[in-house]
Amino acid sequence: MIDRRRVLAGLAGLAGGSNALLGVASAQTSSGSINAVDFGLRAGSSDDQSVKLNALLTTASSSGQQVFLPPGTYVVSDIQLPAHVNLLGIPGKSRLLFGGNKSLLRANGGGRVQLSGIVADGDNRPLGEGSGGLIEAGNVSQLILDDCDVVGARKNAIALFKCGGRIERNRISGAAGAAIFAADSSGLHITGNEISDCGNGGILVQRYEQGRDGTIITGNRVAKTRADTGGTGQNGNAINVFRADNVIVANNIVSESAFSAIRGNTVSNLQITGNNCMASGETAIYSEFGFVGAVIANNLVDGAANGISMVNFDGGGRMGTCSGNLVRNLSTKGPYPATFGVGIAVEADVAVTGNVIENAPLYGIQLGWGPYMRNVIATGNIIRTSGEGIYVSVVKGVGTAVISDNVIQGTRNGGIVGHSWSETTVKDLTRKSVADYPNLIVERNIIS
Repeated sequence: MIDRRRVLAGLAGLAGGSNALLGVASAQTSSGSINAVDFGLRAGSSDDQSVKLNALLTTASSSGQQVFLPPGTYVVSDIQLPAHVNLLGIPGKSRLLFGGNKSLLRANGGGRVQLSGIVADGDNRPLGEGSGGLIEAGNVSQLILDDCDVVGARKNAIALFKCGGRIERNRISGAAGAAIFAADSSGLHITGNEISDCGNGGILVQRYEQGRDGTIITGNRVAKTRADTGGTGQNGNAINVFRADNVIVANNIVSESAFSAIRGNTVSNLQITGNNCMASGETAIYSEFGFVGAVIANNLVDGAANGISMVNFDGGGRMGTCSGNLVRNLSTKGPYPATFGVGIAVEADVAVTGNVIENAPLYGIQLGWGPYMRNVIATGNIIRTSGEGIYVSVVKGVGTAVISDNVIQGTRNGGIVGHSWSETTVKDLTRKSVADYPNLIVERNIIS
């Protein structure tokens, strides 16, 4: 049943609108766009206006005209966006309120679909079976969602499949699923959005089969991402990239994610740079399982169970650089029983250089796990007030590690320690004869 208080509030907002808003409407219609009011839509009406809006969008698409939606609330459902759409509203004022049925807005194929300044309000009403999100689009080469608000979605707020274009400057909150779910994208930009209070994820970029994707995720603010349907990392991530290669995740501000701030799973050629990650519930920045090639650089992590992990050599994960990051204030407590409290963990073909780590209660840097260590370098790092400074695996058959020129201060359980899995094998590798471990180079480290 429609919440009439919200409809009346929208009508009151229209009635009390300023001359400036009316001036915008007049300017839009005078420049050749179609005013939705002139096509029979009525702001504030409790009647379902889906038929009128669908007809209007079809007419505008065939003539190539823009549609202007004046301020107010319009109750609609199952709006089918044609191949060419340019729908413009007043940001925060022009509201499409979901009336029920399957979905609110849907595009299937199209050259250019553009929504600007629209409020898409799911009203926390259930979406129909088979619907992936409040706003859905598939096979749209240029999808543009700009300066819109998407609220109250009972599934994903925005669900995309095989789309390119720009999702930018939007405000998305209260989705039961993810804020933005994008699968098999092509040249997609996700930029400058504000996302908060979503039930299972913030921004999810994935492919159904691993391959080149090229999505760019930059300048977003993502806060309070939950993991309502549970799991050990598939949900609860602010930014999650899965099987999508050649993705850039840069300069985002992320806080209070139930699991990772940024998580790459089975992703090659992933760049994670310049992000600010606060209060992550599990590993703040993760490159895991079958990744090949990852650059994790110049990020700030403050508060997490683990800081940065580039692991799962047993599953093919290898090759990367981890440099210039600041990691601090970690915890041994995480969302499930496991080993936590590690600043930076790497396993295969990774250079760990120029990082600063403080307050990692277990290990500042962990090199390898059991036999899973090959070609790792830890050089020029600063580690303070941690459990152990540097953990390095020394089990039989393990690969090469170079540990040099690090400054380690105030560790409680040793500076550079050799391990067989979780057991301590060599308490102080700076004093042990390197002849016993010809695969290790440990030199010029300062431990105090």
